[in-house]
Amino acid sequence: MNRRQFSFGLLGAAGALMFRSPLATANGSVPELRVNGARISEHLSALAEFGKNPQGGVSRLAYSEADRRGREYVFGLMQRAKLDVSIDPAGNIIGRRAAGNNDDSLRPILFGSHIDSVPEGGNYDGVVGSLGAIEVAQTLAENHITTRHPLEVVIFQNEEGGLIGSRAMNGELSEKELDLVSRSGKTIREGINFIGGDTAKLSGVKRDKGSIAAYLELHIEQGGVLETAKIDIGVVEGIVGINWWDVTIEGFANHAGTTPMNNRQDALLAAAKFIEAVNRIVTSIPGRQVGTVGRIQALPGAPNVIPGKVILSLELRDLDAAKIQMLFEKIRTEAGQIAQTGKVTFDFKEINVNIPAPTDARIRSLIDQSAKGLGLSTRQMPSGAGHDAQDMARLAPVGMIFIPSVGGISHSPKEFSRPQDITNGANVLLGTLLKLDRANLSSG
Repeated sequence: MNRRQFSFGLLGAAGALMFRSPLATANGSVPELRVNGARISEHLSALAEFGKNPQGGVSRLAYSEADRRGREYVFGLMQRAKLDVSIDPAGNIIGRRAAGNNDDSLRPILFGSHIDSVPEGGNYDGVVGSLGAIEVAQTLAENHITTRHPLEVVIFQNEEGGLIGSRAMNGELSEKELDLVSRSGKTIREGINFIGGDTAKLSGVKRDKGSIAAYLELHIEQGGVLETAKIDIGVVEGIVGINWWDVTIEGFANHAGTTPMNNRQDALLAAAKFIEAVNRIVTSIPGRQVGTVGRIQALPGAPNVIPGKVILSLELRDLDAAKIQMLFEKIRTEAGQIAQTGKVTFDFKEINVNIPAPTDARIRSLIDQSAKGLGLSTRQMPSGAGHDAQDMARLAPVGMIFIPSVGGISHSPKEFSRPQDITNGANVLLGTLLKLDRANLSSG
């Protein structure tokens, strides 16, 4: 029996007793409900069967057969949670819950995540937020709780392949992108239609800015900050901006045996100096920014030829777009000095920009109150990874709740979050949702 199975076993009947029963309601206040932690664990185990791999994780790539079957399972869970479930033309699964007295005059509150994975990924990334959202809806239904706002549980499609489902919702998914090939081997257009969407009607998915009251997302941290600090809940300040460049370094390919060291125009040597410079510059400034060179190709790639050309990647991340630009300018200036010394040239081609997405201060406060009301410790922190919430931030105020990732491991079969932490996160999501529903969201 592995650690996860053992932990799930401990959350049997005892977990149900601990987390199902609502506390008494006094003077019309929000009921102190609790989710069923054991049920979330059962659903996690069941969903992990779709795309299960020998390493103990899951390969549930978007638009694969495993993804389609996993989505069918989740669709059924949403129906059991008394949601009105449909698949929008972009392939997102939407579970709607009407407002009290069927009054839909207020804008909906959306909450959810995704269930697709990276190749040889884990069983928690996206899944905790998706199943946690469904559990919140089921808890509300079982306890006959009505809300002022309509609610929508959203399971976004293909988050790992570029936030495709949420980008369709904010209108940024272009016609050209639909013909790009996904990791499943299908084009995005083919994939969307495969999972029940209809790309011919894609324009109908777009939501207008201001048409959504708020968006909430529960997620594993995917880093080790919370576990190391023994903090229960991360209150996410925002999702970092992510800028990517392709950097091409041109030197001169020549014979490795007959070209003296002082006559070389070695593009790979310049690349090595550049990589060191990226690390030095990014770490020289206080803050939580990160910089990475994660891919490198040297040409012509022969042991006896001086590399004449190198293509490498540069990625910079921070919550402050101005800081990203400042770091890039410093890096480009030093690249110019390396070029002059090494008799090479540098060319920077920007290939991707995800602007920083700050979360809403009011929602952060409600998350913090909900967690502390449950006796849980909190920490304000950025998200270093991208999430569907960053696209939803273009449409509405957003909030994100993090729970600890054991060992800070993610995108790996060893990815793990403890059942108690998952239950804590779902309870914070539930409490925040109810507080948010009663807040003044009629403007903005």
